[in-house]
Amino acid sequence: MTNPNSQATNPKPLRQFVDLVDPAANLFLSCSQSQADEAIQSGDVEQIRRINGQYAVLQPTGPLLRMARTIARPMRYYYADFEDKSFLVVAERIDEIYEFLVAQGCAASFDSALTRMVPAHYLCEIDLTESSDVSPRYERFLRPERNRLPVDLDLIGKTYIGQLTQELNRWLDVLPDDEPIGVMFSGGIDSGSVLLLLHHLLSERSDSLDRLRAFTLSIGGEGDDRKQAIDFLNTLNLTSFVEEVDVPLSQVDFRKAIAAVEDYKPLDIQSATAGYAICEAIRERYPDWRWLVDGDGGDENLKDYPIEDNPGLTIDHVLGHTLLYQEGWGIDAVKHSKTYSGGQSRGHVRTWAPGRLLGFSGFSPYALPNMIDIAEGIPFAELTERKPEKLYALKGEVVRRGVKQITGFEMPIYPKRRFQRGAVSSQTFEQIFPSTARDYRNEFDRLQA
Repeated sequence: MTNPNSQATNPKPLRQFVDLVDPAANLFLSCSQSQADEAIQSGDVEQIRRINGQYAVLQPTGPLLRMARTIARPMRYYYADFEDKSFLVVAERIDEIYEFLVAQGCAASFDSALTRMVPAHYLCEIDLTESSDVSPRYERFLRPERNRLPVDLDLIGKTYIGQLTQELNRWLDVLPDDEPIGVMFSGGIDSGSVLLLLHHLLSERSDSLDRLRAFTLSIGGEGDDRKQAIDFLNTLNLTSFVEEVDVPLSQVDFRKAIAAVEDYKPLDIQSATAGYAICEAIRERYPDWRWLVDGDGGDENLKDYPIEDNPGLTIDHVLGHTLLYQEGWGIDAVKHSKTYSGGQSRGHVRTWAPGRLLGFSGFSPYALPNMIDIAEGIPFAELTERKPEKLYALKGEVVRRGVKQITGFEMPIYPKRRFQRGAVSSQTFEQIFPSTARDYRNEFDRLQA
């Protein structure tokens, strides 16, 4: 007699999963797509950790769907249950999920707030036989050992920037030899180090330096970044690499950024607005340009954000909470958003989405797991004596020393300034952007309606 409760004889039907993630947008620096697929299919987090690059990968294994991603590649999913259809849809964007459901005639009850972002640096495992109210299983694959480096700024700089050099070198191996490279350049610490290291590596390879361009945004002919970028390069006799991208004020619209990023956090939307403006202008100027590289992730790695700008945040939180700026408070925290994830895991879409939508292949080497792993090994508390002003000065010292040892360049260091603030004057900034967080949210809600 058949046991009606037996899974072997009466298995639950598998929910149909739909894969809308574009594998061509993955960037692997140490393996192939198929090797990455095998690692994630195995469910072994040690194998997944060995994948080097920017990626979002999902693999079915029997009733299980396994997913993993790094910071620089978003991936979200959505349960769609109807009388005769049951989907688990996985995509990069909310609008991709919605458009699929429209095509299936199943979009009437879609709610973007019920999409779920796969948190960066975790293996996310979903049982396709379970109902949509069952939580996925998470297992971390990036587990940095904190405070493991000695209190030696020269050694820390060489280790950290040495790893960045390796990652950029691997990236150059992936690129076609004859295609140009654009650096999103403000003359700041992170974009400055990326530019100087690429200059160094191309020279070592006896490759043409004509491939390299430092794109600097100026909105309406204003902004401090244009002067800073020229000063930076002039100091090093590299002024020929700068290319100013001047965007008319009339072409800058924060609503484009909200549509691109599918989010509403003011600082991220402001940054994405500037990012969209420069990407749009580069695309108009160079219809075939593909490769862009930026310094995103450098602030998060070296914990270089004004603590006083975040009510309730203390230096003890910043120094004591692993990966706070990269991942937020953690997947089990009340402050964690299931719809968006947290920290840079959420906010990096401000960089990724504008370039992706405008046909660029972007690279953010500071956001790679290998870079984050080394950064977490820095003994921040000992080096800063838990004083915010010493913490803010630390990044410049670490990067300057590392760049000097590897390239010979004595890199100039300027005060920190956000991307969106450097592209315009203060007066123009107030004209471009709404004054309250509610204004951003209202526009987002309007677009999602």
